[in-house]
Formats: sequence, structure tokens, C-alpha cells
Amino acid sequence: MSAPPPVAGVEDSADRNVEMWKIKRLIKSLELARGNGTSMISLIIPPRDQIARVQKMLADEYGTASNIKSRVNRLSVLGAITSVQGRLKLYSKVPPNGLVVYCGTIVTDEGKEKKVNIDFEPFKPINTSLYLCDNKFHTEALQGLLADDNKFGFIIMDGNGTLFGTLQGNTREVLHKFTVDLPKKHGRGGQSALRFARLRMEKRHNYVRKVAECAVEMFIKNDKVTVAGLILAGSADFKTELGQSDMFDQDRSNSQVLHVAKYQAANSGFGPSPPSDNRLEIFAADSLEKDEQCYHG
Repeated sequence: MSAPPPVAGVEDSADRNVEMWKIKRLIKSLELARGNGTSMISLIIPPRDQIARVQKMLADEYGTASNIKSRVNRLSVLGAITSVQGRLKLYSKVPPNGLVVYCGTIVTDEGKEKKVNIDFEPFKPINTSLYLCDNKFHTEALQGLLADDNKFGFIIMDGNGTLFGTLQGNTREVLHKFTVDLPKKHGRGGQSALRFARLRMEKRHNYVRKVAECAVEMFIKNDKVTVAGLILAGSADFKTELGQSDMFDQDRSNSQVLHVAKYQAANSGFGPSPPSDNRLEIFAADSLEKDEQCYHG
């Protein structure tokens, strides 16, 4: 049982397919493996985590495992933890795409014990943190690497502000966000109300224009769209106004038209507060389950 070698910045689709094939083979072999007791460790460290933090956690786990009553299981678990600690010493920091480690003693079809030590950087970011001791290896997070690799853009817009983000597989990223202070509706009549209404509409128009300009900066590079689709979320009237802006002009060319899906705010769990990373995650998870509502430009 061998792990795929670390791959950084795989651009070619053929290379990507090879890496996915390797992951599929690895998942299949890991899923079939079984051991005695709870001496099979599954460890996943997401990007930007710290090796030192994980090593400290393992040291604490080692102390806890020292109290396991069964001598055989205790020694197996301690041995697996020591193996994981040894694999982590090979890394000065967590690789850009995260780190996956599987260590433990499995039982072969012939009934013999065999040690397994696997560590590798996945071919794309793995947005999961996991540590489990069990009688099997846990591969659910690896399955996520095989999911649709399309990157979708998100614009979450309401009267308080706007958030720009992307979702690719299990990886969510906030690109930019800002708040806005728009005038509220004026309750009085007369000339002052008309002037206030004009001022309010002007500020609103400037806000929508700013969002459209930011969207072009976020999702169009070198006159090419960088996402497979764009989903607008938030306040219905703002979404409509933004969707009708020049940014979505069909005359730009087919390769540059962003696909727009319009969802009601109720579906995304939005409240009156300004956009936040958490709201993006809630909406991203919810909206992709409803991707049949998308239409292509």
C-alpha cells in the first residue's frame, strides 16, 4: 500500500486525472483495511494549520493512551502515535494543500499483522481537520477530493454590505468584503423628500456599480472569466439590479458571460447583519444542493 507523491500546482488535466486515479486506488485499499483494537490512526491537517500544534496534540494523546488497560491494544496505539509523530518530523510546516497521514497495524487476509505508514500532500486543498483512532482508516475526506472540481463565484449582497467568495469542492475562500451605509427611506413629504429620494437612489446606484466593478476585478482576469458560474445571493432587489448591470451583458462574448443563479435570501439563512464568512459557508453549502435552479447564459 503506497501513497501518491506530493503534487503542487497540478495544472494539466491529464496529470490531475492521474492523481485522482491514485487517490481512488488508495481509498479502496484503505477502506478494506481492518485492525485489532483502536490502533489505526487517521490524521488530516488542513492548510495553514501548524505542525507544532498537532505534535502537542499527539503528545497529549500519547499520555491518554498510556492508560489503556489492554496491554496489547495499549502498545499498538502507542506505536501508531509514535509512527505518526515520526512522519510529521519530515515536515517543517504543513504543505500548501494540507497533509494526510494514515498509520497503524492492519490484519492481512492471511491473518498476519502488517504496519502501514502513509503520509502525503493531496493534489488540491483539503478543508478538513481530523484525528481518529479506530479499528479502520477513515477516508471520507479523501472522497471529497474527487468531487466536482469546478470553482463557483459568490456575491452576497444586501443593504448592509457585500461579500465576494469562491467555492471549489470543499474549499471556500472569501475574496473581499465591505460594508455600506445607505440612507433609509424618508418618511416626510415635500421637496425635501424628493431631494432625499434622488440622493438615496444615487447612493444606491453607486453602491451597485461598485459591487459590479469589484465583481469584474474578482472574477475576470485578462478578459477571461475565472469561475464556472456565479451565484448572486442576498436582498432580492439588489440582486436584480446587479444582474441587470453591464457586467452580465450577453454581448461581451459567450466565454465571458457569468452564469447567474438567483436564490431567495430565506434559502441562505441571511439576517440583517453584514455579510460574513459564516454566511458564505451556509449559503454555499445550501445553494450547491439546489444547483438545478441554475441556468446557463
